[in-house]
Amino acid sequence: MGDVVNLNRFRKQKARKERAKQAESNRRKHGSPKPERQLEARKKELELRRIDGHKLDRVPEPDHESER
Repeated sequence: MGDVVNLNRFRKQKARKERAKQAESNRRKHGSPKPERQLEARKKELELRRIDGHKLDRVPEPDHESER
């Protein structure tokens, strides 16, 4: 025969584990201090500007000497 399992205890343990996972996710998502979030936002913005600066689809400026 198998072991006797208290289903209420099992359900409570399962619920605790799920709440702990959710809490960890929330800590990662909302737990950073404001200066840290601002620094990350500035880094992301700077990187986007750098990427935009390297794009090749810019319109070339016309050569003034070739028009003469």
